[in-house]
Amino acid sequence: MTSDPQGSLTFRCDDPGPLRYRFGSRTADFLLCRECGVLVGVTMASDVGRFGVFKVLSLRPLLDLPTAVPMDFGTEGAEARRLRREARWTPLAAESI
Repeated sequence: MTSDPQGSLTFRCDDPGPLRYRFGSRTADFLLCRECGVLVGVTMASDVGRFGVFKVLSLRPLLDLPTAVPMDFGTEGAEARRLRREARWTPLAAESI
């Protein structure tokens, strides 16, 4: 996944839209392609706005980005998770699904 807190992200799709899945914490919507099941991105809404990240490997052609750095947020509480996402994720454009 990648993000740019200074950028803008728009998820679009033809009808029908992507499948949305929420894990147990119910803090974000995981967007899955209805055709192939690949995870395309993740979105979140908060009082501050809407934010998202996208899976670089779902793009064709692939972008030339820095090497990925493994992350583990498994011990993070809901409030810490929300604050991290608001600070690090890309703001979603108004027209984004």
